[in-house]
Amino acid sequence: MTHIVRLNTPLPADVPGSHSKRLGLIAVIATFGGLLFGYDTGVINGALEPMKADLGLTPAIEGFVVSILIFGAAIGALIGGKLSDKYGRRHNILILALVFSVGTIGCVLSPNWQILGFFRFVLGLAVGGASTTVPVYLAEVSPYERRGSLVTRNELMIVCGQFAAFVINAIIFNIWGENDAVWRYMLVVAVLPAIVLLLGMLRMPESPRWLSSQNREKEALAVLKQIRGPARAEAEMAEIYMLAKEEKDAQMGGWADLTVPWIRRLLLIGIGLGVFQQLTGINSIMYYGTQLLQDAGFSSKGAILANTLNGLFSVVGVWVGIIVMNKIDRRVMLLGGFALITAFHLLVGLSSLLMPDIGMKPYVILLFVVGFVFSMQGTIGPLVWLLLAEIFPLKIRSFAMGVCVFMLWIANAVVAFAFPPVVEALGIAPTFFIFAILGVLALIFTATMVPETRGKTLEEFEDEARMRYAGELGEPALT
Repeated sequence: MTHIVRLNTPLPADVPGSHSKRLGLIAVIATFGGLLFGYDTGVINGALEPMKADLGLTPAIEGFVVSILIFGAAIGALIGGKLSDKYGRRHNILILALVFSVGTIGCVLSPNWQILGFFRFVLGLAVGGASTTVPVYLAEVSPYERRGSLVTRNELMIVCGQFAAFVINAIIFNIWGENDAVWRYMLVVAVLPAIVLLLGMLRMPESPRWLSSQNREKEALAVLKQIRGPARAEAEMAEIYMLAKEEKDAQMGGWADLTVPWIRRLLLIGIGLGVFQQLTGINSIMYYGTQLLQDAGFSSKGAILANTLNGLFSVVGVWVGIIVMNKIDRRVMLLGGFALITAFHLLVGLSSLLMPDIGMKPYVILLFVVGFVFSMQGTIGPLVWLLLAEIFPLKIRSFAMGVCVFMLWIANAVVAFAFPPVVEALGIAPTFFIFAILGVLALIFTATMVPETRGKTLEEFEDEARMRYAGELGEPALT
């Protein structure tokens, strides 16, 4: 192919104006996909007990009903990424809003566990598709100066959705707890944000970078002019156009591209980030936090109340992460996050192992668990989603992210399945020591493999990655 040389001319500053409000509105609407992601993964926490009583679920069927959403999400991430590259980010989010609505209504009306399981799987497809598509859409409409904070808003909405599920479950249970169908009321709430997402995205633009990849430059420039100042829009469009032409000449855009060594290196980095994010054990707390706190010494009622702190500090952690995201390099935050998480894992394990069984022990464990949740959600949680949306070439961005998120969801499922029996067999201390060992491995991986993306446009990073990794692997940079 013919390589187009970019001039190292900085883009004009993204001066605030009416376009900034338009960009903010796009971010708010799109992240309702994250809110649905969070609510649908968190609502089962409170709905499961009344659901078991109403439908007569055995322990094996209970595990199936909970886990089928995770497997649906893995498949949804893989399929959703490919569809997003083919038909567009906005188009995919609109379809996902419909799937969220159908899946939710199907679950609410399910007369038995078989139909419930089917519609939980449908919901999982939507959750997985949203986890792939929304971060990419946000990354592609954002100016590089604000990309970190805007993409991370999706993670904020995810944890807000989980926290909202905990709170709404508690409210509904206190009002209608005697009703056998109370779990259906908990689930049906998710229809409201699905409707907002559907109606809102009808008025939102397509990603300008995706439009350019489809040879629709005039439409891409028109979108950029909605969300950038005039001079910035023109300059950014020129950069996007050059990269899209290079990728078209290279015939990029499918499975074959994953065999290109430098792209494969990026894919392995993305998979590693996704898997290590889940091996922190964050979702073991989100799914089984109440059970863990009971094992630590809380009463049943006390554990339920204490578990709301995990939801609250998830939200606070992501909010703090958003504030500092554009001020600190990604690698520095990742390394600091994994170091903090590993320290809190050790503290949970040591306090469980060494403290005598006195009244303060469960509160000390709760303090360290909350510290872990806060550190995780303020660093690793949002950063991994951000990096996955940043590191891949334009033509296969959603597709490659879909592969990585598929592996992320598989790791999520492994941790979800393994956590309860491991805690039962080994106890809290050894379980968290295992997490600490995995944290050390994550630190080594981050220090040796993960590139820096802060302060670079998506196109600048792609050029840099092509030159760097192609050189390291001894292949032509233009391949």
